[in-house]
Amino acid sequence: MTISSSTTTDDAPTSGADTLFERLAEVWSELEEHLDRVPVLNRLAEGTVTLDDYMRLLFNLRQQVVDGSPWISRAASNFDIDHFELRAAAIRHAEEEHRDFLMIERDYVAVGGSLDELRAGRKNIGSEALSGFMFHYADRPNPVGLLGAMFIIEGLGAQRAAGWAARFQEVLGLADNQVHFMTYHQEADSAHTGDLEAILTSGLIDDDAADEIVRCAQVVARLYALQLEELDR
Repeated sequence: MTISSSTTTDDAPTSGADTLFERLAEVWSELEEHLDRVPVLNRLAEGTVTLDDYMRLLFNLRQQVVDGSPWISRAASNFDIDHFELRAAAIRHAEEEHRDFLMIERDYVAVGGSLDELRAGRKNIGSEALSGFMFHYADRPNPVGLLGAMFIIEGLGAQRAAGWAARFQEVLGLADNQVHFMTYHQEADSAHTGDLEAILTSGLIDDDAADEIVRCAQVVARLYALQLEELDR
């Protein structure tokens, strides 16, 4: 999915899906503004980032990523038969995501980190808020709004992760096996955003669901940035 506003002509009215994508594009723009103020990402852009910064980033991400497949699975269990396609998509996605934290662990060890210390770590303030929100929302009946969460999370993987990995490699001289988690997600999350676009344009999303999707995207965008702002706290 391309995260940009849809355009229309005067004689081609905007469809519901186009309007939803425009609203999500606004959320994405707000997220990018927050990311521009994240200290570790500023240092990455400036070329002053350190190996310790990278290890801290992996350490903090791991504590939240380990919860990814469980909240997706919980959401799947709360879709009823009238939302069968969404339930099936969530089940597939949970299966694809449940090993992601292991990639972070391998990258962390590859740059000299302790696996025992990593696994004994705790979530930072932003990660606590993000995971708490995801599980809370996944407990709702038919939690369609989580498509907005996936728009943000998968969008970051598809559009930002590989660039971050390349910059870490450039500045720190890291090998491919030390940034695998980030590079993997460019391809994997690009496929996921394609699946998400198909759902959002399928006619399954009514106006109320669109509002929930946008609202959830707003919350997750802010909490994801907060997670990156609050490293180790």
